[in-house]
Amino acid sequence: MDLPNKMSCGLLSSTFLFHVTLHSLLFLSVQSGTTGNETDRLALLAFKYVITDPKGALTSWNNSLHFCQWQGVTCSRRHPQRVIALNLADQGLVGPMTPHITNLTFLNEIDLTNNQFYGQISPHMSRLSHLRYLNLSLNSYQGEIPANITAHCPKLTAMNLSYNNFVGGVPNKFHSLSRLAFLNLIHNNLTGKIPPTLGNLSSLIQLELTSNSLEGSIPYELGRLAALESLELGAINLSGMIPPSLYNLSSLVIFIVADNHLHGSLPPDLGLSLPNLQALLMDVNLFTGAIPLSLSNASRLSYLDFGTNSFSGLLPTNLGSLQDLYFLSFGHNQLGSRGKSNDMIFLTSLTNCTSLRVLQLAVNYLSGALPNSIANLSTQLTYLTLGSNQIFGSIPSGIENLSGLTAVGMEMNFLTGTIPVVLGKLNKLQVLTLYTNGLFGQIPSSLGNITHLLRLDLSENKLQGSIPSSLGNCGYLNKLTLRQNKLSGIIPTQILKLSSLSIYLDLSHNSFTGSLASEVGSLTQLGGLNISYNNLSGEIPSTLGNCLSLEYLYMDHNLFQGTIPLSLINLKGIQQLDLSHNNLSGKIPESMENFLFLEYLNLSFNDLVGEVPKEGIFRNTSGISVQGNNKLCGVGLVLFFTISSCFFATFYWIRHSRKNPSVTSSLDDRCLKLSYAELLRATNGFSLENLVGAGSYGAVYKGFVEHNEMVVAVKVLNLQRHGATKSFNAECEALRNIRHRNIIKILTSCSSIDYQGNDFKALVFEYMPNGSLEKWLHQSRDGQHPLMNLTLIQRLNVAIDVASALDYLHHHGQIPLVHCDLNPSNVLLDDDMGGHVGDFG
Repeated sequence: MDLPNKMSCGLLSSTFLFHVTLHSLLFLSVQSGTTGNETDRLALLAFKYVITDPKGALTSWNNSLHFCQWQGVTCSRRHPQRVIALNLADQGLVGPMTPHITNLTFLNEIDLTNNQFYGQISPHMSRLSHLRYLNLSLNSYQGEIPANITAHCPKLTAMNLSYNNFVGGVPNKFHSLSRLAFLNLIHNNLTGKIPPTLGNLSSLIQLELTSNSLEGSIPYELGRLAALESLELGAINLSGMIPPSLYNLSSLVIFIVADNHLHGSLPPDLGLSLPNLQALLMDVNLFTGAIPLSLSNASRLSYLDFGTNSFSGLLPTNLGSLQDLYFLSFGHNQLGSRGKSNDMIFLTSLTNCTSLRVLQLAVNYLSGALPNSIANLSTQLTYLTLGSNQIFGSIPSGIENLSGLTAVGMEMNFLTGTIPVVLGKLNKLQVLTLYTNGLFGQIPSSLGNITHLLRLDLSENKLQGSIPSSLGNCGYLNKLTLRQNKLSGIIPTQILKLSSLSIYLDLSHNSFTGSLASEVGSLTQLGGLNISYNNLSGEIPSTLGNCLSLEYLYMDHNLFQGTIPLSLINLKGIQQLDLSHNNLSGKIPESMENFLFLEYLNLSFNDLVGEVPKEGIFRNTSGISVQGNNKLCGVGLVLFFTISSCFFATFYWIRHSRKNPSVTSSLDDRCLKLSYAELLRATNGFSLENLVGAGSYGAVYKGFVEHNEMVVAVKVLNLQRHGATKSFNAECEALRNIRHRNIIKILTSCSSIDYQGNDFKALVFEYMPNGSLEKWLHQSRDGQHPLMNLTLIQRLNVAIDVASALDYLHHHGQIPLVHCDLNPSNVLLDDDMGGHVGDFG
């Protein structure tokens, strides 16, 4: 026998001997009726033995200290040798929860929150007859919730199993827990219907089932829970109507049924029957009818969200009595008089809501002029959305009083007049969207004072004059859209030097003149540039080749001349390129054959000469147009022109449609622009129910972006952690030009300020529904759920995917990259169990 085999056998023998000895001692101690000293100590050692302790939380668990002095262990005063509490929350522990813990029969509290425990809950938990508090949240437990807990733990008052992977139904026998006051099962994989027997839990104060895969209707029996203060049933696929019995639970403080398929109208006495409400979330459902006027009687309401339903009628004008109102959303409904009255008087009623932070009224049928009383809204207001309504008149200058605003959306209305100069005083503003209105006059130079501005969209108005060079002071601006106005003059170099521009710069459909300055090469992070339909002249600057992140470049319908710069070959990620309708001459660079991602190329109506290249995009007759260049030659060129002209006529019609500018839409789909407020909304306020993991520099949340109907993963950096900002910059830099099927795709980044004025940085990735490889490897070691294990073929496929990603990073990218932190937690699995490498921090 060689040395490695001897060592393996020795280790196996010692492990086997430990288990035999441990089980024997536990058996003998129980049989001999000891005082519990050895029983509890050995049970704790068995618990420690099967888990990994990266933070050293269990270092004190040794023979130098009595076990009652071990970290996280509390012993009884009446029975000094018996453990009554085990609290190891937030310790980073990894492993299964050994059944030996059930030998701690005096336990009345278990708190293992926020670790990486996996496997099933032992059915022997029923031995813990003294158990009162059980918190296993934020782990990776699987299997069904043991029903015998409910039968043999009669003293249980609080159970929190949230943020795990439990399956099966909500146990019917919960009703036997007569003392149960808090039940939290959110963010699991529970199926079936909500058991009507929960209505027998007469002591229940909090019932939380949000984010599961339940179905069916809400049982009317829940209306018996007279002590209930919090009912959270969001995002569990419920249907039907809300039982009238629930509206009689006058003790309710939090009532959440958001993101379901519930329908029906709300009772007119809602605010009278539920007077203690502080949070009412009914958004993303199918509710109809009017907003109850009685809501004003629920005087403690602070969070009210009726967004994304089909509510109709007028907005209540008595909500001003809700002085604690913090969040108010009626967006995406059918509210308003449709031009029959001035609906915006509603805003006057909100001037008494001095705590109001968020007001969402976008996408309704609200009409009328904005009242001057808008100036008297809460100075704490940070988010104001009025877009996609029928609002007319001018923007009141009193808006300058709302000094806390970070986002203002008034797009797609009938606003006229000039853009108020006083908007420049809103120095916290990050997003300003006024597109598709009738605004005229010049763009105020005062907008350059809003140095934290991230997004400015003034497109589709009647603005005149030049672009103020002061916008160059907006050093955080990542998207600037001035499309389809009457702007003229030269494009200021100050704009072209804004290296922060990373999403889109759209100056198309104006009357700009002069040349495109070489400073355009400073836009190294820009994803899309559109300067089409202007009067720009001169040569295309070779510095455009420095814009390595460009995916969309439109320079058509101008007066550019000279040759196509060879430096454009550096745009390795380019997907759509339009240089048509200019005065370009010379040959088509053969290097364009090497554009791997190019799907649309238009060089038509120039003065190009020579032979048309044959490889790459040039092999796709439906993706390229070179017509109108009479000096070009090549095999089958006449047929090529005939086929492509029809395709490009259709493409131009769609692209330049006023109502549906597909260029912008296409870019927005791929290059999301998400503000802090939008990320806050997408992740339900970065709530625990959306948390999917945590790393060394931050936390990752699952989010749903409504306007794109896209599920994303949002990595929020903990900027208090040393090196977090450096990690953010490193990951942005690494992922900026990486495009590979086995490398996690970054959709956008957000560098902003939160509602408390703190710096905020986040990365937004495509969501991987099957989590990390580490999670699956843990499950395979547990062995209790073979259906969740990776098969040999799946393991090989993941290994090939990871190797393919590393090969790309090392040999085929623009520059060689080394990951430096490759481990199973940084390999994420998609729907088909394909591997994607991430976390380049």
